[in-house]
Amino acid sequence: MRRDFTVVIPAYDEAPVVPDLVRELKASFDRHQLDGEVLLIDDGSTDGTAQLAEKEAAGWDRFRVIRHKMNRGKTEAMLTAAEAASEPLLVLFDADLQHTPDEIPRFLERLDEGWDIVTGRKVGSYDKKAVSSVYNRMSRRIFDVPVSDLNSMKAFRADVLEGLSLRHDWHRFFVVLAHARGASVTEIDVELHPRRAGEAKYGGSVRILIGLLDLVSVWFLLLFSRKPLLLFGGTGLALAALGLLVTIITVYLRFAHPMLGFEPYIPPMGYRPLLYLVMLLETLGFLLFGFGLVSEQVAQVRDELDAARKKGG
Repeated sequence: MRRDFTVVIPAYDEAPVVPDLVRELKASFDRHQLDGEVLLIDDGSTDGTAQLAEKEAAGWDRFRVIRHKMNRGKTEAMLTAAEAASEPLLVLFDADLQHTPDEIPRFLERLDEGWDIVTGRKVGSYDKKAVSSVYNRMSRRIFDVPVSDLNSMKAFRADVLEGLSLRHDWHRFFVVLAHARGASVTEIDVELHPRRAGEAKYGGSVRILIGLLDLVSVWFLLLFSRKPLLLFGGTGLALAALGLLVTIITVYLRFAHPMLGFEPYIPPMGYRPLLYLVMLLETLGFLLFGFGLVSEQVAQVRDELDAARKKGG
């Protein structure tokens, strides 16, 4: 019997599907000779999901329900489970049974090959497929991750989460952040089944907008958090250079232009606005460059603390 894994199941108002979920998990474990731990994270449900899960899983020693007092989100549910898990391998499994529990052994087998993370690539028709495809394509292009679906069933080694800072709704970018820190990633095809009961918890145009903004945030974090001078220093130098260009144009219009025999061009309000613009551009430019230098020192201290923490751990 294989016991070295924990199935993590975030659940929010999933009472209609809980009986099928527990029954099919039990059947799959028996069929594949599995005895892993199961953690169902009740994420602030108001429909009795937690109580029903405990009732259906009565007598299953390795099935536990952990409650959030309020709905905190899938990322927080995953982190709660990772902290409570007692096994080194984690399998992230949705409560809606759009993936069958029989997929779990396939993910474990790929982890046994030495991979740190195994992601699922959804096969089949589903709502929001076009949006998901565009989102995943953008993510691959921006982050250069070797997988084509970032928001599906996953299995990974628990130690991959060490040192990762996952903010709200960043479970979608967990693979991206881990891969950026050196984790090896692969994927397998997983069949997607229709939702049996209940309602999808993630959807709508607002969710699409939030996902895009989160994508930009992660891109900014990965690109500039280690070398902030690239952003602040580069922007500062560009503004300072623009200020210098405006200075040259102003001097030319004020002095050189008349000396060449042309009528001097005098802006309607004189040269004072151009002078103010030069002062503004140069001040902002040098302030941003200085902020970039300070940020570099902060990044250096953070890296030294991370190195010391790893050495001590």
